Amino acid sequence: MAIGHLKAPFLKQVSLVPEKTDKDAFPFSRFPRLLTDDFTLQFEHAVTLFVGENGSGKSTILQAIAQLAGFAPGGGDANFQLHYTSDSTSTALGEALRPAWLPKVSNGFFFRSDTFADVARYIDDADELHRVHGGPLWERSHGESFMAVFNDRFGVKKRCMYLMDEPENALSPMRQLELLRLMKQWEETGNAQIILATHSPILMSYPGAEILHFDGEGIAPITFDEIEHVRVTRAFLGNPERYLRELFKDE
Repeated sequence: MAIGHLKAPFLKQVSLVPEKTDKDAFPFSRFPRLLTDDFTLQFEHAVTLFVGENGSGKSTILQAIAQLAGFAPGGGDANFQLHYTSDSTSTALGEALRPAWLPKVSNGFFFRSDTFADVARYIDDADELHRVHGGPLWERSHGESFMAVFNDRFGVKKRCMYLMDEPENALSPMRQLELLRLMKQWEETGNAQIILATHSPILMSYPGAEILHFDGEGIAPITFDEIEHVRVTRAFLGNPERYLRELFKDE
């Protein structure tokens, strides 16, 4: 049950403050058509999915949002120690974005699959009260440690933001389905806003999510059936022999 009457999404909008940008610096120089002076991104659902090809800006935007929520840029929660991660620098984009909160939320977790080893080491080094249940994360497989953190650290007793960047990287299809089940539990409380960047058609199927497509030059709503990852995966699984034959044929 949600706390009070205010339910997710809590972060309603982020917009660019032009005077805080440096057009010659990353990421503004990398995405000049995306990060224009009138850039605005609105959130109308408790669950938002960022989809698109590599290099389209999904992770860049997600990391900036994590910074606005007060999370360490390398991943973790608001208490994460920066010296544990190889990516401890704040982003120029995070400093140039203006958030609109109702209400402001700083509880939660920023999950990055590429820096998860650093986060796991921080958790394992914490005192016993703050470690993940079931033993050290380093003793588990990569996917098992992912799910252990999702189960243990992603509570919904307080309003929270859960930001996840490609969590499918170490998850089997069955584990991805398990993550969908957890996301549904978090959403149903009304206390969790989830923003997830993914290449996984399984995670893209989350019911009722707003799906935003990034192409490096803009962001636009898209339906599940329109996503290229979904169409390519369906076509391949429908006839893998033909697909591979075409892929490997001589030019």
